[in-house]
Amino acid sequence: PPPPEALPNDVVLYQFEACPFCNKVKAFLDYYDIPYKIVEVNPLSKKEIKWSEYQKVPILMVDGEQLNDSSVIIDKLGHKILSKKIVDSTSEDEETKWRRWVDNHLVHVLSPNIYRNTSEALESFEYITSNGNFSYLEKFSVKYAGAAAMYFVSKKLKKKYNITDERAALYEAAETWVDALDGREFLGGSKPNLADLAVFGVLKPIRYLRSGKDMVEHTRIGEWYARMEGAVGEPSRIKA
Repeated sequence: PPPPEALPNDVVLYQFEACPFCNKVKAFLDYYDIPYKIVEVNPLSKKEIKWSEYQKVPILMVDGEQLNDSSVIIDKLGHKILSKKIVDSTSEDEETKWRRWVDNHLVHVLSPNIYRNTSEALESFEYITSNGNFSYLEKFSVKYAGAAAMYFVSKKLKKKYNITDERAALYEAAETWVDALDGREFLGGSKPNLADLAVFGVLKPIRYLRSGKDMVEHTRIGEWYARMEGAVGEPSRIKA
């Protein structure tokens, strides 16, 4: 972990619990033991981020400074607290390449999988509503209306990203990642690097849904994922 004097005093993450990009930021914070508070944003009203011009999550407030966009947040925070010196330019290139792959490819495979059919869409929204910031009434309307809406959105996403078989695309992405590890424990070698944390973070919300269980059952990614769970450890979140 970074030295205590390098750690920010006040870190607040505005998030949706089930959002892959928010989970990517949390994987970074948890791995580096950076204490943070969470504000769960209501996805319907977004009243918790009304103060911000930027209306997406994650938003990370670090000692009063607003950081937006998961990759930018991790870059800025990494530079600030880890002041990582780049020794080996080839490994830096590999890390950057796979971080881009997460943002440009892996995340786009997730929605068509978790909303693949009505039962999986309902399972996903059960997870979203039980963990999200919703009133009692919103929970019901969001679960059913949201599941129906996302079922249709996921069909559009399949078309947009040329996905014919969503499970095959998910399995292929998982295998592509295991191939990239090339026999190493982590892409970073004996310890996870930012690409490991990014892949782990975006997969975390789906891991125990039907799609994530299928992925672990039908690909070789399970062992790496279990190693990452051990490496990242317990959340460093401060409960309010």
